[in-house]
Amino acid sequence: MKDPVTLSTGITYDRESIEKWIESGSQICPVTNQELICFDGVPNHTLQKMIQDWCVENRSYGVERIPTPRIPVSPYDVSEICSRIMVSTQNGDEQKCRELVRKIKTWAKASERNKRCIAENGAGYVLSVSFEAFARVSMEKHRFLLEEILSILVFMFPLGKEGQANLSSQDSLSCMALFLRGGDLCPKQHAVVTLKELLALDQHHINNLTKIKDVPESLFKIIEEPICPSSTKAALMVIYHTIMLSEAKESLVSRFVHMGLVSLLLEILVGGERSLSEKALGVLDGICSSEKGREKVLSHALAVPVVVKKVLRVSAMATELSISILWNLCKHGEGESAMVEAQVVGGFQKVLVVLQVGCDEWTKVKAIALLKLMNQYRGRLDCFDSSVRISN
Repeated sequence: MKDPVTLSTGITYDRESIEKWIESGSQICPVTNQELICFDGVPNHTLQKMIQDWCVENRSYGVERIPTPRIPVSPYDVSEICSRIMVSTQNGDEQKCRELVRKIKTWAKASERNKRCIAENGAGYVLSVSFEAFARVSMEKHRFLLEEILSILVFMFPLGKEGQANLSSQDSLSCMALFLRGGDLCPKQHAVVTLKELLALDQHHINNLTKIKDVPESLFKIIEEPICPSSTKAALMVIYHTIMLSEAKESLVSRFVHMGLVSLLLEILVGGERSLSEKALGVLDGICSSEKGREKVLSHALAVPVVVKKVLRVSAMATELSISILWNLCKHGEGESAMVEAQVVGGFQKVLVVLQVGCDEWTKVKAIALLKLMNQYRGRLDCFDSSVRISN
């Protein structure tokens, strides 16, 4: 017990433990089974002092003194500071707004409970208003305030439609693109994570984002020179959305291919963990849906062997994406080499197993089509049992 609080039933619990109990849906006191009239716990200062005294007495045994807990943030506190931020934003008072944003940041660092309270009481919308307003005035002049706001917004998602609209405005997107191009790692990380969350909620902003100068190059740089796994995954997801849904898909794929994205993706697939591999496969699948993308993938010696290896090795999603990539590579006229190479590394047998163990309907269609394509070359190779017959 680190932070003792007493409920309305008179029983004292550790704050974190009882809050988890209540958040799980329980509305009764675990000891008395009485219904809780109020869910707010009152700090038990006497017991807190006893705990701290005991820690001091036993420090020779390696027990560390538990610091005095801070009182958690309340919905009223959040509403009050949000009102003040709105007033400061309307007045263009950057200094005051920055002080208030830093206060929210301090609250958020104190505990996960505070983070939830902040997010659930309208702070996301207010901060999105402030971000757009100061970005519209001057991104360079208000850079430090904008960086502070963005560092908080990353844990505010999902935002409501109004908050999304504020962050997807041209001014807000341009500001995040500025952070992506910059040399400071924290703003760059916060910007790419925010963009990932924003595009996951609504893909209508993709065309506006891709029209901003150097955004594809900045995203590629994050993958080429990783900041942390979460940033790499976020960058891959943003690239995936832009490739799959942008009006300028062919042009974007061409730019990414020219930068060397295919080689980077294959490097990730060679040693990446499950989640990272799934995202890399998703981007590679998007690239393979473009003619220029397929040409580059087919020219890479590791492409087909690496993709075949991921079938049935990582996850169901990775298998579906791998089948889709192989299907994209093989179904076009230039895919003969891919079909032969896939069979050499055991692709035929793996696709058969995928059908045997089961998959979704669209993957099944692709897998059957793949087998029919590869079956045309079975006489040239002995990499699988010659007794296997696939009807054309």
